[in-house]
Amino acid sequence: MNKIFSLVAAGLTAASISYAGPGIADGAAKFVGNITQSNTAPGPNDEFTKLWNQATAENGCKWGSIEGQRGKYNWAGCDAAYDWAKNNGGHFKFHALLWGSQYPSWLESLSVDDTKKAITAWFDAVKAHYPDIEMIDVANEAIRTGNGQYHSNYTKTKIIQALGGDNNGDYQFLTTAFKMARERWPKAILIYNDYNTIQWNVDQGIDLINTIRKNGAPVDAYGLQAHDLMSTGGGYNGTGGGGNCLNYNTFKSTMEKIHSKTNNFPILISEYDVPSTDDNIQEQCYKEQFAYWMEDPNVAGITIWGYIYGRTWLDCNGQASGCSGLIKNGQDRKAMTWMRNYLKSNKGVNTTGLATGLVAEPEPQTPFGGKAATIPGKIEAENFDEPGIGAGNDSYYDTDSGNNACAENNPALASDCKSNYRKDASVDIKTSGSGYVIGWGATDEWLEYTVDVVEVGTYSLFVAASSGNGGSYKLSVKNSDGTFSDLTETIKVAAGANEDDYNSFAKNAVNVNFKKAGKQIVRFTIVEGYVDFDYMTFVAGADATDPEPISSSAVEAPASSDSKTPDVGDKESFVQNLKMEFETLQKFDVFDMQGSFMGRLNAYSFDQAINTVKESDVKFAKGVYYIRNKDTKQMTSFTIAQ
Repeated sequence: MNKIFSLVAAGLTAASISYAGPGIADGAAKFVGNITQSNTAPGPNDEFTKLWNQATAENGCKWGSIEGQRGKYNWAGCDAAYDWAKNNGGHFKFHALLWGSQYPSWLESLSVDDTKKAITAWFDAVKAHYPDIEMIDVANEAIRTGNGQYHSNYTKTKIIQALGGDNNGDYQFLTTAFKMARERWPKAILIYNDYNTIQWNVDQGIDLINTIRKNGAPVDAYGLQAHDLMSTGGGYNGTGGGGNCLNYNTFKSTMEKIHSKTNNFPILISEYDVPSTDDNIQEQCYKEQFAYWMEDPNVAGITIWGYIYGRTWLDCNGQASGCSGLIKNGQDRKAMTWMRNYLKSNKGVNTTGLATGLVAEPEPQTPFGGKAATIPGKIEAENFDEPGIGAGNDSYYDTDSGNNACAENNPALASDCKSNYRKDASVDIKTSGSGYVIGWGATDEWLEYTVDVVEVGTYSLFVAASSGNGGSYKLSVKNSDGTFSDLTETIKVAAGANEDDYNSFAKNAVNVNFKKAGKQIVRFTIVEGYVDFDYMTFVAGADATDPEPISSSAVEAPASSDSKTPDVGDKESFVQNLKMEFETLQKFDVFDMQGSFMGRLNAYSFDQAINTVKESDVKFAKGVYYIRNKDTKQMTSFTIAQ
């Protein structure tokens, strides 16, 4: 689906940035850079220049490094990175203007007014020395930790008060800082940067970036430091701790969540490292994480935080100094060898619009099958739009990766995946209901459908869905500015389906009003999971008759919540209490949502097997589980609600 790349920039022309340059990522869709660690700029034949095409000074551009004595500036360390980029056709990022760490020690003693003057003088001095900065970490590590503190020591100074405070968590001081930066660098890419934002403080980071954008901060990108991508990573101040790579599905779903919740706001991976003394583990992390970011169209660039073993800031919990390095004793570690080879043939995708590499032209989402669904009419849940490219062009959001109904992702569910229907989408599609359904719909997941509304007016909407724990959903329509307006209130899944049987569907009926005719995008959002969604039908007029009612006989009455499972050896007692599906005892296998085998039991029916699990002395965690008849391969799902 990728078009030919074009040089597209936000506020920058192709002539202002050199795309041909140094490094193993030359010509790629995004830069792959590193840090300079001395006051001497690398030369054209240095190892740094052969490897990287973007530079960030590790310490040289920080306020405390430059203005240790008030009013006197030492630019040498920052110049090294800046001059390298200018002389070698690379990218340069200034790190950082405002930070609650590594500021000048004299700042702590200043009053609010003097702090404001000092910040203004600092911004002006940087502007005078570097009038044409390409990228700037305007603010660093300011996530509120919930106890009156922040990710760095802002409260040891008067920075917050000097820039407007943080009134009820509105981050006004950050908004002010970004406005000050935009006044001085109208064409620069302005970045907010923070740590622990992929494994630990995901929601807090999303809230911060959305809040300052809502408040009018001219921020262009969100920097994820990515020090926290190890199983024991993300410790104090973002230090990686080692161990194994963060679970790939967790990593991928978190990146997808960040994109969805920020409306595909441009991302920079700003300080990536993999602290491990094990070459195989480090290589695995790079293969999973680095490759994902290169192909992620919403990521504009990747900066690795050091590459020479023994000279990086991490020590693997005291095991080895500089253990995140990629080159050891002059030799590539396995991750470095892999990355060189990968970048030879993989140039990545970048639809952010930021001039950090070759930028792909955005493409809008398109109707499934090439034709918008007509309203009035029926829309099958699985026929959501084909996703496009670029911000605002996704057609769905799913909290996990892959189709959990398919055998290739979840072997336990082979019977639910009789076809790889839309196998390229990370949406859970299974065989059920009227054919295919969207299964295991979790809270905040959504699907979009391009529709063609015949005429303005009120329509009766009938939605076929099921839920094991009182799930709910709503419908909304996309406005011309990219926002959404609700077509319905939040709707609880209709009563009538067996509380533990996601294969029994019931319908809700509600009136919706379309205020314009023609093509538009409708979004189905799961407000509270879990929900299985089969189809929705629009009928002209209010309070119309459902043209395709679900027969009540198709829905079994739920078992009494206080009934006890009879002894499976007492067949007569069992028949009196529960429907007997099989004449002989059957073997049933139980799996969790990830397909992990939980155990095997004997029963005469699915109902009895499910009740046996629920009333077992072994307490299962809350969630969705699957149970499969070992011989017939039939499968159903059920929920442990408490």
